[in-house]
Amino acid sequence: MRTICPNCGNETMLTSYEKDEEVIVRGEPISFSVRILRCEECGDEFYNLGEQDDHLALAYREYRKKHSMVQPEEIRDFRSRYGLTQQELSRLLGCGGATISRYENGALQDLAHDKVLRLAMDPENLLRLIQDNPSAIQDEKRRELEIRLRESIDREKADIKSCYEELLGSYDPDQYSGFLHLDIEKVFATILFFCLGDGVLKTKLNKLLFYADFLHFKEYTVSITGARYVHLTYGPILDNYEFYLATMIHEDSSLRIEEREFSGYLGEVLISNISPDLSSFTNSELKILSSIKEIFETYSASEISARSHKEKGFQETSDLDYISFVYADLIEI
Repeated sequence: MRTICPNCGNETMLTSYEKDEEVIVRGEPISFSVRILRCEECGDEFYNLGEQDDHLALAYREYRKKHSMVQPEEIRDFRSRYGLTQQELSRLLGCGGATISRYENGALQDLAHDKVLRLAMDPENLLRLIQDNPSAIQDEKRRELEIRLRESIDREKADIKSCYEELLGSYDPDQYSGFLHLDIEKVFATILFFCLGDGVLKTKLNKLLFYADFLHFKEYTVSITGARYVHLTYGPILDNYEFYLATMIHEDSSLRIEEREFSGYLGEVLISNISPDLSSFTNSELKILSSIKEIFETYSASEISARSHKEKGFQETSDLDYISFVYADLIEI
């Protein structure tokens, strides 16, 4: 490109190239690329001002990427999608009036605000915020937005359910599902319930799920989740167990894995990152979940596995067989 060099003042050809720069952001070195122009007459180099953000803005953008933080344009797009003003969003989040404006214009948000922003971008969380802060938005606009959000949530749930059914295979209620349609959300919530606090080993989690569904069937003639359980070497296991875990760990990050040492061996402990939504569970289901958690609280994975091996439903089935809920009356709890 030919232009006037700001150093020598001659009309000359400027060549450009990328150069790595580094800025310390919150005590952390952040690298990013900038475009440099060189004058072929005098050899002077200078930044291509006007075609890129300043260095601090570029460093902030890389810092956000590195830490999976919300970018300014994401905040603007989120507000635009739901027709929220900066002031309305600030009131919903409980932050200062100018805070959202600063973040949208490139200021680096703190981690607490970033977490709240990320959560608010989920339709269910946004709806909850609106319901908890009714004065943040004028009545008519709030009612319209609530309707819109509920419709969006229902569509999303229907899409997710359809996708899961396609992946897992749909089946009619029968003796292997506790005479209940599979409720995928309840499976997720039950897993989260048992993984609260210090977490639980994978092997033990499978047995807790098995005993919860079978004990509820024993007492109330219907299971909790509608899930099926398969006979495997180490005892009953939730059908498509790895799919549920992969979804919760890698897709929605509601679970995490930690490696811990147990009597000389390493085991993978599953820990809930969020509290389960138990609002759709009946009183009898909540009672059974709490009972199972309490009964087996002190059991190790090997102890609960050994106990499950003594159940008639396990003893009278073979590898990869589904375990019928007909055996629920015979479980020893």
